Amino acid sequence: FALDLASSALIGFIELAEIWVLFHNVGSLGGYSFKQILLVYGIADLAFSIADLFFGHCDDLPTYLRAGTLDVFYLRPQPILAQLIGSDISLKRITRASVAIGCIVVAISIGDIQWTAAKVALFALSIVCAVLIFSAQFVSAAGLQFFLINSAEATNAYVYGGRYASTQVASVWSNPLKVIFGFFFPMAFAAFIPSLWLLDKPGPAMFPSWLAWCTPIMALWAWGAAMLCWRWGLRHYQ
Repeated sequence: FALDLASSALIGFIELAEIWVLFHNVGSLGGYSFKQILLVYGIADLAFSIADLFFGHCDDLPTYLRAGTLDVFYLRPQPILAQLIGSDISLKRITRASVAIGCIVVAISIGDIQWTAAKVALFALSIVCAVLIFSAQFVSAAGLQFFLINSAEATNAYVYGGRYASTQVASVWSNPLKVIFGFFFPMAFAAFIPSLWLLDKPGPAMFPSWLAWCTPIMALWAWGAAMLCWRWGLRHYQ
């Protein structure tokens, strides 16, 4: 367990070091400095760590399907998704969340954010909605596993790839990427778009700063799509 905690923290530091190396060489990217991207990274990684803590073991569904042990879930008088979510809790994600919290604290302490009641409310709202968005991605990926064969990595492309995208400066994305990871898989709403409002930035094309207040709508969209995939998969299972 100690090794799991240490490795989880190490992954967080390695990904943070990657961002530091990038900004150490370019100084500024898409109008963001390193201390500003720390806020984006912190919010996104904290939300993903919390979602991964409770929903990350949805990745085990392909194993249940191949072994036939998912049938046990059907025999119990409780929702199958609730059983899957409650079947395990990955406590090793706690150390990764601590790295993200540290980034948020540093970004707030060295940043030049002019805090208001609206910004405090948006900051709290963005973390809650980001957790919901990432959780929905885990559920939608699990629902698609009923149709795919040994293709967990295919869905990981937008679950874990989306987490990586959520920590980046979305203003430098091409328009197709903005559509895919901005609105279809709303990763940009997890941290980058709320940071525009918190940092008083106007926002790039397709991502104006006022979209930060639409984050709850995107969280609902993500969960609507996730439950559609999940119920579709359950009806398909034999």
